[in-house]
Amino acid sequence: MAGPFEAEDEEAVGDDIDTASLLVTIGADAALRLDKALAAAVPEAAALSRSRLMRMIAEGAVSRDGVAVTDPKAKVAEGEVYEIRLDPAVSVDTLAEDIPLAVVWEDADLIVIDKPAGMVVHPAPGSPSGTLVNALLAHCGETLSGIGGERRPGIVHRIDKDTTGLLVVAKSDRAHHGLAAQFEAHTVNRRYLAVVHGVPAVGDPRLRGLRGVSVEAGGVIRIATGLARHKTDRQRQAVVWEQGRHAVTRTRVIEAFSGQAALVECWLETGRTHQIRVHLAYAGHGLVGDQTYGGKKRLSEKVLGPVAEAGNGFPRQALHAATLGFAHPVTGEALEFTSPLPADIEALLAGLRSV
Repeated sequence: MAGPFEAEDEEAVGDDIDTASLLVTIGADAALRLDKALAAAVPEAAALSRSRLMRMIAEGAVSRDGVAVTDPKAKVAEGEVYEIRLDPAVSVDTLAEDIPLAVVWEDADLIVIDKPAGMVVHPAPGSPSGTLVNALLAHCGETLSGIGGERRPGIVHRIDKDTTGLLVVAKSDRAHHGLAAQFEAHTVNRRYLAVVHGVPAVGDPRLRGLRGVSVEAGGVIRIATGLARHKTDRQRQAVVWEQGRHAVTRTRVIEAFSGQAALVECWLETGRTHQIRVHLAYAGHGLVGDQTYGGKKRLSEKVLGPVAEAGNGFPRQALHAATLGFAHPVTGEALEFTSPLPADIEALLAGLRSV
């Protein structure tokens, strides 16, 4: 795992095994207290929040050198290895809902979905139903992963509610562990297409002067920062330089439109919440339609005419998960899937090209 933490599965969990352990090694830049260090270190695919980890610590599910550590505030040190015991999965209360899914690939171990705009991946207080998980519970029935302590679809990565495109979901525990390992090792090929304000230029001195921004061969702009929750708005992420999760995004311009906007390709070395949206906004090229990170940027009506109105009124961030490639976690077969741009982004681009 990139950054100051390392985590690995102690044993692969097959369909006939209900328990497993996770080994976490504390790195040099870890938080000093146990619960915070573990929350930052465990793979996101393990679905272990800090609050849940605190309960697990109190219940004796976390140990070091075979001895349970029951104080969440216990001090940690670099190099210490903690074992987290994962209990058998239990059924969830989430209801199965017969929601149509665009299935790109499916076998006994995994399913690849082309997600539409407006669909939340996992139920949350503001979205208890109508989610991808609700749909998968109906589509997959009982053939689901149990990672994270719940019998549920194996969500190993997410894309935002209003982002469209490809998502892989594990149906078996062995697939979940295999996919999670690939995401942690950053070997999954994830490429996105986005429409951004302005045209990111490798020769722009302002861009080159930004901390964490560098230029690579082929007109590629690399953005490397830490990301963490915003200090005052917990629904947002922010660029930080200490204690955040390491995040790297690469982007290049595919097509430019009158200096006002550009179609860019982005690919992820890491996969953090809102990563592309935050990084491109940090670079001064927020996504068209992004009400959270786009700031006050607007397309010029003087330059683009009525096309600017359509762009400024675009109802979501113009972001699409276009390519997804990985090794099948069970068979080892190399898989790669592509998804065409959705109709709303195609219409936006057609308007920009017409000027």
